[in-house]
Amino acid sequence: MKPKVVIIGTGGTIASRYDPALGRKVAAMSGSELLALLPGAADIADIEVDNFATVASFHMSAGFALSLAQRIEETLGRPDVAGVVVTHGTDTMEETAYLTQLLVDSQKPAIFTGAQRSADEPDADGPRNILSSIRAAASPATIGLGAMICFNDELHAAREVTKVHTSAVQTFQSYDHGKLGGIDGDRVVIDRVPVPRPRYKADRLEERVNLVKLVLGIDARPIDSAVAAGSRAVVLEAFGLGNATREIADGVKRAVVAGVPIVVTSRCPTGRVKPVYGGGGGGRDLEDAGAIFAPGLSGVKARLLMMALLADEPPMDELRRRIAAACD
Repeated sequence: MKPKVVIIGTGGTIASRYDPALGRKVAAMSGSELLALLPGAADIADIEVDNFATVASFHMSAGFALSLAQRIEETLGRPDVAGVVVTHGTDTMEETAYLTQLLVDSQKPAIFTGAQRSADEPDADGPRNILSSIRAAASPATIGLGAMICFNDELHAAREVTKVHTSAVQTFQSYDHGKLGGIDGDRVVIDRVPVPRPRYKADRLEERVNLVKLVLGIDARPIDSAVAAGSRAVVLEAFGLGNATREIADGVKRAVVAGVPIVVTSRCPTGRVKPVYGGGGGGRDLEDAGAIFAPGLSGVKARLLMMALLADEPPMDELRRRIAAACD
């Protein structure tokens, strides 16, 4: 008996075609229409299609991503389902996949995939990506690996992967860790297993979390403005190991006194943050001012983590403990 795989369609480039009336490409194809392009899929698994949405991923909101994660958990909770494949736009795929990793408590795989070329292009990459994703979702080898992105026959952990190229088909990479494995013909090959980390329950997301990328000579206005506007947290993409300007350090202190947590990541694409330097704006100074370091997470993923953790408004000490558990 073949395993059952549910394809949850959300739109994106993989479901896009050129619309001559609008003069641009738009998401237009349902999951059922995408499946019709894959006559070999039925040989791999018993396929069910859930046409969740048909939108570009740059239009998706945090609320949409939460609803999608809830649908994924509901689907994986069915005893007849071996895994799910989520077709999704590449622009925010790493964010939705990571939110799924944070919130969906299941040993069954959730495989995100998409395309860099629209469905009406002669060399569209979508059909191959979907077929490989179905193979991954149906395989016992992916049980326990959590949410993943399958692209160009590679499997990447949601926590570690990022989009690195605007248009190339080899756009997803896991810089520090490397891929989990890949699809080799009709085989799913797993080379390593990611470190298990906590899952969380959240019926809502705290959307008032700002992300600030530090640049040469930046002052504290982005932090002060965020706090004044009612932000519940601010994530900093700091310099190097987690350094900033003196003005930013002062802004961090003001924010923390006001009860707004500040989380430090790096604007570097690889490496971990840690408080080392002083001098007024170094990482040790930020830590002394009350900032929380989030080693191993990118700024966009630290923001999602905060959105999930702040949903039940934990006290600062508990928030620090949860961030440490998610990042260690």
